[in-house]
Amino acid sequence: MEGTKLKNIAEIIQKNCISKERKTNGAVFWKKHKKQIPAWIRAGIQLLFFVFFPSAFTAAFSGVKYIAGQMGTGAQIEITSFVLSLIILCASTVVFVRFFCGFACAFGSLSDWGRAAYVWVCKKLKKKPVTLGMELTAALSLIKYAVLLLILFLCFGGTYVKLKGSSPWDVFSVLHAGNFALEGYFAGVVLLILILCGMCVQERFFCRILCPMGAIFSLLPVLTYFAPRRERENCISGCAACTKKCPSDIGLPELGAIETRGDCFMCQKCTGICPKGNIHYGVSGKLKGNELWFTAIRAVFLLFLYLWIGI
Repeated sequence: MEGTKLKNIAEIIQKNCISKERKTNGAVFWKKHKKQIPAWIRAGIQLLFFVFFPSAFTAAFSGVKYIAGQMGTGAQIEITSFVLSLIILCASTVVFVRFFCGFACAFGSLSDWGRAAYVWVCKKLKKKPVTLGMELTAALSLIKYAVLLLILFLCFGGTYVKLKGSSPWDVFSVLHAGNFALEGYFAGVVLLILILCGMCVQERFFCRILCPMGAIFSLLPVLTYFAPRRERENCISGCAACTKKCPSDIGLPELGAIETRGDCFMCQKCTGICPKGNIHYGVSGKLKGNELWFTAIRAVFLLFLYLWIGI
């Protein structure tokens, strides 16, 4: 009888020890990876939109091309699904800044993953990753405006349709759909391969340098409430970690400033890297920007709109 009691006591003690150990391990894991959780959530949202809504970028830009083409022929501009997609993306960018670029654009996500894979391979090979210089990238970033103007000019003149097969994002859409019959897409395939190479050697290569929709987004007037700000007076002297981590190499406006940065992709990397937690969102600075509920609201908002449009 006493042996049974002792055995039961030992089992209870063992269970309590295991429970405490699990709680301790859970607390250690949370503490160790707490700063990485927003990045994991972002990666999950990117994967969701990449798999189910890869055509959001092409649909919006098709709206741009349609408007330019209609203006060129003098025809009436109707609210097609492409135009509606363009209006919605521009409106969401005005409100939520470039959340679409950072979380929901298939090309943007592909750029992030391409760069991450390249850096990982270089690390395994113990090689230093090749990266374009900040000044060179800043100069090259003007190309996207030239790309936008060129495409608008070709659409306005009615000659863009004659260049079928030369669009890299059309090739991407075809491949994403599982169609590998790329006859007639030689120029587009070559451009896509070059873009993929560029994505490896420069973070957000396509977004910064070539994206015509990025050119449009960067010129839109945006509401400042959801834009990131830096509490500069509390920064460590000579730190600049947020600018170094930023894929656009931009310096954030000071807390309370009305100005915004049109090239901010809302990736929130500056928020996670700041050692003092000085990055805030909005003029009031009450948001950190990477709160789970705040990220979820913006993602669900875009998701609902995509389902409504039927992208």
